[in-house]
Amino acid sequence: MQPTTEPTGPGGLPTSDGPATAGTDPATDAARKPDRAQYGVCAFLALVGGLVIVDATTRIGSAINTADPIGPKPVPILLGVLLLIVAAIYAVDVFRGGTGEPEAGEDVDLSTPIDWRTVLLLIGAFLVNAVLIDRLGWVISGAILFWGSAYALGNRHHVRNLLISVALSLITFYAFAIGLGVDLPAGVLQGIL
Repeated sequence: MQPTTEPTGPGGLPTSDGPATAGTDPATDAARKPDRAQYGVCAFLALVGGLVIVDATTRIGSAINTADPIGPKPVPILLGVLLLIVAAIYAVDVFRGGTGEPEAGEDVDLSTPIDWRTVLLLIGAFLVNAVLIDRLGWVISGAILFWGSAYALGNRHHVRNLLISVALSLITFYAFAIGLGVDLPAGVLQGIL
């Protein structure tokens, strides 16, 4: 097998007669077609932008006091316009053949099937939380949610997970109540918390 050499010019630099680099071959660029699924993302962005603008112009009232002469309308309108601009730029990029960088996947093997047991256990933990949050309160239903999520994801240290789950639910309960002024349901622990 003989080594191949590229034609070089002065200073050892490759000449224009050498092989074309990736992405500069006109035949390859012409054959590359836009990913039509990305147009759905563009349409979704444009739809959300339009809805934000319509919502801001029809539902949001005008300035209530003289200290705020602008009122609450400009920010949502600006965000809606920016969403429309991003959708248009993205559509042009897709039309020109632009593609995103493929996901490296790190330690994810994309050829393995979905673990439906884990997915269903996580859905079950969220549904149990949604059903019990008003009756039992956030602290108990949140602890069940956190413990169930840890179990579904494969952690089998049940007692430690239960202690961590109770601590997390108490921390979030008081963080919402004290930090944000939002009262989460206390349920059966009303008067104790």
